[in-house]
Amino acid sequence: MCGIGKKGNLAAATSTGEMTNKRWNRIVDSPIIGAGAYANNNTFALSTTGHGEFFIRSVVAYDISALLEYNGLSLSQAANEVVMIELVRKGGTGGVIAMDTEGNVSLTFNTEGMYQGFRKSS
Repeated sequence: MCGIGKKGNLAAATSTGEMTNKRWNRIVDSPIIGAGAYANNNTFALSTTGHGEFFIRSVVAYDISALLEYNGLSLSQAANEVVMIELVRKGGTGGVIAMDTEGNVSLTFNTEGMYQGFRKSS
């Protein structure tokens, strides 16, 4: 989950439902800031799901933020670069839901299915 408050502050939260038939002692990305969740008032708020080990190794959430902040990419461009190219190249599957400082939403995933949704209110 991610969102933007009335004062423009961004927030993100991630919980894990784990993967079907996961191995015991499997590492998850959910509690790791920069991998499973990330919020930066200069860029976006983001929550991830998928193969956590790959999200941790790639620091997916922070990597997307850096592409916005340092390279000037849009949220969609940065999410596509990391999730659809870098993560796939490394063998990871999953996705992100993110909202930038302007309220733009990205629902980017490279897996067969990912439950997702967003709501905007005035």
